[in-house]
Amino acid sequence: MQRNPFRHSPQQLGAIIFLALASTCASAHQGHHHGQEAQDGAAVSTSEVHTPPAFIATTAKTFDALMDDAMAVMDDGMLSAPMNGVADHDFITMMQPHHQGAVDMAKAVLLYTDDPEIRNLALGIITEQQIDIQVMEAWLQHHPAGSGK
Repeated sequence: MQRNPFRHSPQQLGAIIFLALASTCASAHQGHHHGQEAQDGAAVSTSEVHTPPAFIATTAKTFDALMDDAMAVMDDGMLSAPMNGVADHDFITMMQPHHQGAVDMAKAVLLYTDDPEIRNLALGIITEQQIDIQVMEAWLQHHPAGSGK
C-alpha cells in the first residue's frame, strides 16, 4: 500500500500552516526594517513618524487591516524600545513588542477562522507569548541597569 502524498500528520500540518502564515506576514510587510537608519532618523523623517493607536481586535476591520494594525503597533514598539547598548537589555526591550505583536495577530486570526488547528495554534501563541512577556518584564525589574549578570 502506497502512502498518500497529500496526507499529513497534525505536526506536519501545523508546520505547514505556520510557514504559510509566516511567509504571508513577511511578504505583506516587505521593506520592513529595524535597522539603525530608522532608529537614528536617517531614513525616516520626523514628519512621517507617528505612534499608531493601540491594537484592537474587531470584526469591524478586515483580517488584512488587523494584521497591518498589529504590524504597525509592533514596529513602533520595537523602533521606540529603550536601548542602552547592553545586549541583554536591548534584546528584552525589543522582544516585548515583538511578542505582543504575535499575540495581537493571533487575536486577529481567531476572529476570522473556524479551522480548529489554526484556532488551537493561535490560542497557544497567545498563552505562550503572554508568559514570555511576563518573564521579560520580571527580568527588566531585576536588572534595571540592563546587566545580564
